[in-house]
Amino acid sequence: MRHRIAVIGGGPAGLTFARVLHRHDHPVTVLERDPAPDARPPGGMLDLHEGLGQLAMSKAGLLAEFQALSRPEGQAMRILDTDGTVLRDWQPRPGDLANPEIDRGQLRDLLLGSLDVQWGRGVTEVVPQTRDGVLVHFADGRQETFDLVVGADGAWSRVRPAVSSATPHYTGITSVETSLDDVDTRHPDLARLVGDGSMAVYGVNRSLVAQRNSGGHVKVYARFRAPLDWHTNVDRHMSLDLADVEAVRSSLLAMFDGWAAPVLDLLRHGTAFVHRPLYVLPVSHTWAHVPGVTLLGDAAHLMPPLGAGANLAMLEGAELAESVVAAPGPGDLDEAVRAFEEQMWARAGRWAEITTAGLERLVSPDPTEAIARWDQVQPS
Repeated sequence: MRHRIAVIGGGPAGLTFARVLHRHDHPVTVLERDPAPDARPPGGMLDLHEGLGQLAMSKAGLLAEFQALSRPEGQAMRILDTDGTVLRDWQPRPGDLANPEIDRGQLRDLLLGSLDVQWGRGVTEVVPQTRDGVLVHFADGRQETFDLVVGADGAWSRVRPAVSSATPHYTGITSVETSLDDVDTRHPDLARLVGDGSMAVYGVNRSLVAQRNSGGHVKVYARFRAPLDWHTNVDRHMSLDLADVEAVRSSLLAMFDGWAAPVLDLLRHGTAFVHRPLYVLPVSHTWAHVPGVTLLGDAAHLMPPLGAGANLAMLEGAELAESVVAAPGPGDLDEAVRAFEEQMWARAGRWAEITTAGLERLVSPDPTEAIARWDQVQPS
């Protein structure tokens, strides 16, 4: 028996879920609100961990392809003092494949493969336990029913309200993202500063992190503790227009005033600036099981962006797909989903505690806390 299954969201979680089902010849409907795969920038690099993201790729039959595209050298990590002094410079050992990096766009295309994704299908509401199954309402007014609807639609999930009243809350830490293109040619000094992987500088309640992507692209993240509406009162009650690139650049340079000139050049040469307040769900977010609906990834357990979220989301997608394949009948499907949720909650709760504590240390009143945290997680 083939269950009618829909996954809402075409990110790493949803595509991994669909790809594993596809590998087992089980039909699945993938619904994504974006009108096309390249409708918006895919974001920075992801490091896929052994036992998490890489295990998910293996379950999807894509591990060899991932290894061919990934950048093991991207595991390098360098920490500088605010005056530019190099405090730590970790390099991966030859053959180290514990956490190789891959561009999100490359990962998306790899997972997409021959999947049939319905693009431009925004979901407005999911109604469980109707006579014909789970009812999905779309932004264009249409409706469809399924036996199982999987919400993999991110932090502001439209599926989550069907199972949980929880909503993300602001952590008190904001990130402003910018980027540099063709860095090896246009900014060779900054290319050397960042190195092959990531570079971080930690100050009092703020940090600046640069991450090399493939193709000479570098992502830069300025993170700082501030009220959610910090930009409305930045200078003598003057508001900052977050769409004004030069105004945002000037504000950030003032915020990081006194830091080494080469570090600040990462902001001086950045292009557009994207405002990303960091939100999370409660650390131990669970819900009373609702037949026919479940969640994956950020929709289920939004946590600080410290490398765990996408890995967990992908493994969850793969595991749920395998559970679906192994469930022959409708009653078996519901029990399989219920068992999956219990396993997901326990693992995600542990990682949410780790990443929440990690964020507190990485954007801390005491910058030595950030270095101590890296000393704990980096190989000696």
